[in-house]
Amino acid sequence: MRVLLVGAGGVGSAAVAIAARRTFFETMVVADHDPARAERAVAEHGDRFVAAQVDASSADAVTALCREHRITHVLNAVDPRFVMPIFDGAFAAGADYLDMAMSLSHADTGVRLGDEQFAQADSWSAAGRLALCGIGVEPGLSDVFARYAADELFSEIDEIGVRDGANLTVDGYDFAPSFSIWTTIEECLNPPVVWERDRGWFTTEPFSEPEVFHFPEGIGPVECVNVEHEEVLLIPRWVKARRVTFKYGLGDEFIEVLKTLHKLGLDAVSPVRVRGVEVSPRDVVAASLPDPATLGARMRGKTCAGTWVRGLGPDGKPREVYLYHVVDNEWSMREYGHQAVVWQTAVNPVVALELLAAGVWAGVGVLGPEALPPMPFLDLLNAYGSPWAMEER
Repeated sequence: MRVLLVGAGGVGSAAVAIAARRTFFETMVVADHDPARAERAVAEHGDRFVAAQVDASSADAVTALCREHRITHVLNAVDPRFVMPIFDGAFAAGADYLDMAMSLSHADTGVRLGDEQFAQADSWSAAGRLALCGIGVEPGLSDVFARYAADELFSEIDEIGVRDGANLTVDGYDFAPSFSIWTTIEECLNPPVVWERDRGWFTTEPFSEPEVFHFPEGIGPVECVNVEHEEVLLIPRWVKARRVTFKYGLGDEFIEVLKTLHKLGLDAVSPVRVRGVEVSPRDVVAASLPDPATLGARMRGKTCAGTWVRGLGPDGKPREVYLYHVVDNEWSMREYGHQAVVWQTAVNPVVALELLAAGVWAGVGVLGPEALPPMPFLDLLNAYGSPWAMEER
């Protein structure tokens, strides 16, 4: 296996540190628009890693880099603006493709998350190529949990609800998101999607249906709200349930900041002219905040990603479970030198790549994680030293 990892930011750099401990691949080319950042990501990780420069907005550039290095698998670790050129570039090069966030939605035209990729599913199938989409933590591990629950824990499912919460703090900052603010604005201010068997997909208002969810391992109760996320678009394609939702524990202060950015137009992507310079307001916000990859030493606490499932167990009796994965920032910094949120996102595509390299996971077309058998993934995640868990509720 020869991997092209596009993006050497927080998640990409964490993926390099994780993959460096595994033997399943021959070469990993780590490419970024900033060659110095790619060099930093691969430094001291051995000669299997090669740094390169790439324009992620150019499918032709991605294709050329794949061909230069005889790439078999492309892992997209940049923000979702660049999904389609990387997706198309991988296809043109004859490589398989993985990402952690799918193509963007466009509410004004009714285009949902992932629609642009699923529209090309037949071409990928005909070419015998696999595009494994949404294989981060959420989406990703959360979808694997949904498949596992359907296969092993329930005879009938009323609701699958992905629930994400944390008790992380960042010393010295009043506001410092632990993940890409560009992506956070995109998913939090777009209309959230809900799926119901009788209605299909429909949208609600941002931050709607608040609920207090109790997270395990000392995190405790966190208010969660509806947020646009890929799981709601992926899970119903392969898992039977009456309802699918995604709710994120943002907190009142975070929500108010996002609402203020929206009121001021600072969430806009289209450039505005400032003193003769064209600049995107959202890019200005991102540039004004600390790089999430640099916050690890200042962060305290844990992050939890998981899937809550309610329905009937195999015995026909009511059952409710929460399948989850917790990462303590102290552990991830000590063991890998990367903060908890980016590490938790990065570990899952590396696990998936190892399963694909071994032939344990296989497929063609545009697939989500829930289209593939869950137990090999969950077992290998445990073997990586970061076990998942389950609570009966």
